[in-house]
Amino acid sequence: MWWPDWPILGIRSPFSHSRNFFVGLFLGFSLSFSSVAVKQLYNLIKREKPPPLFNPRPIELRSDEIVRGVVGLIGNTPLIRITSLSDALGVEILGKAEFLNPGGSVKDRVALRMIDDAERQGLIRPNSESRIFEGTVGSTGISIATVARARGYATTIIIPDDVAEEKAKALIALGSQVERVRPASIVDKKQFVNVAKLRASEYGRSDLVTGAGPSTVPQTVASQSDATTHVHPKEHSDSKGFFADQFENTSNYDAHFDGTGPELWRQTNGHIDAFVSGAGTGGTIAGVGQFLKTMDENVKVVLADPEGSGLFNKVKYGVMFDPKESEGTKRRHQVDTVVEGIGINRLTKNMELALPIIDDAFRVSDVEAVAMSRYLVMKDGLFVGSSSACNLFACIKLVKKLGLHNGETIVTILCDSGNRHYSKVRFFIVFFLH
Repeated sequence: MWWPDWPILGIRSPFSHSRNFFVGLFLGFSLSFSSVAVKQLYNLIKREKPPPLFNPRPIELRSDEIVRGVVGLIGNTPLIRITSLSDALGVEILGKAEFLNPGGSVKDRVALRMIDDAERQGLIRPNSESRIFEGTVGSTGISIATVARARGYATTIIIPDDVAEEKAKALIALGSQVERVRPASIVDKKQFVNVAKLRASEYGRSDLVTGAGPSTVPQTVASQSDATTHVHPKEHSDSKGFFADQFENTSNYDAHFDGTGPELWRQTNGHIDAFVSGAGTGGTIAGVGQFLKTMDENVKVVLADPEGSGLFNKVKYGVMFDPKESEGTKRRHQVDTVVEGIGINRLTKNMELALPIIDDAFRVSDVEAVAMSRYLVMKDGLFVGSSSACNLFACIKLVKKLGLHNGETIVTILCDSGNRHYSKVRFFIVFFLH
C-alpha cells in the first residue's frame, strides 16, 4: 500500500528512510564512477603530453630567496633581446647579460670554478696563508679577487700596463697586489702570464730562503695541470701559492659547459640557430659551443675576433700568422687594439677544445667595435664593453652573410660593462672617430 509523505503536515511514509538510503547509494556510485573516469582521462592526457626538451632552470628569480654570500650571485644571468638590432635585421639577437655577475663580468664563472676545483683537489685551503696568482688583462683578475676575498684568500694579479685604468683601480680596491708589466709575446719571460707563474713560484721559495720552520714550509702550485711537479712535499703546510692559469686550466671550459651553455639552452627553450663569441682564453666559445653542439649539431658556432689576434686566420686558413712563420714563436708585441679581453696570438688548451666545433669566424675592427658600443648606448641604453660590442658586430656580419631574416635566434655574450673601458674607449672616440 502506498503511503504519502507530507513533511509539512508532520506525516512521513514508513518507507521514506529506505528510499533516501537507496537514493544516496545511487548518487554515491555515480560520483565514484565519474571521478574515476575524470582521473583516467587526465592520466591519458598527461601520458600523451610530449616530454620537455630541457630540465627546469635552477633559478627563476632571486628576489624571493637567500643566496650564500657573493658567490651565490654568480651565474643564471638574464638573456636580453637587443631590440634595435633584432628589429632592424628581422632576427632575434639575444645577449647573455654577464655584466650582472657580482664581479661584473663573465669571468666570475671561471674564477669560481677554478677556485672550487683547486679546493677540491687540496691545492689551496680557505682562510689560510694560500695566495692566488694570475696574469690577466683585468676582468679575470677582478673576478678572482672577488671570489678569493669571499673565500679568504690573498691575490696577486699581473696585468699589462696598457689595460684600462678602471680595471687596475678595481683590483686595488678589492685588496689585490697589482703588478704592471709591458705587453709582450708569450715567448717572452716578461709577458704577464709568465710573470704570474714566476711570482707564484717565488712566493714559495722566498719563505724557504728565510728559513721557515718545517710546519710552515710553503707550497707552490703552478697550476692544476702540473700540480704534482710543483707541490712541496710538506702536505700540512697552509702557505701555498696557486697559479690559476686561466688560459690552460680546463676548469675554464668546464664552467661554461656545465653552466653558461645549459642556461642558454633553457632560456631559449632549445631554439638557437647560432652562437657568436670572441675568444681570449677560449673557454667560453669552447664550453658553450660544445654544449650547444651536443644538444643540436646544427647550431652554428662563430668566432668574433678583433684586430691584432691570430685566431681568425687559424679558423679560416689554418695558420695563426703567415704560413711561413711558426705558430707561437714570433717575438713581437700584439698589435694594439682598443678591444680588451678577447684576441690572442697563440693556441691555449681551452682554445684547442674549441677549434673542432667552430663553423665560421669574422674579423671586427676597432672602428666597428667602438661604433657598435656607441650605437647600443643611443638605441638600447646598453653601455657594454668593447668585447661585447665586438660580439654583436660579428652577429650582424653573420646575419648578412647567411641572409637570415625569418626570426632566427642568434645568441652571444655581453661580457662586461662599458664602465671598465671608459678611459680607453673615450680616447679612441676623441682622437680617431672625431
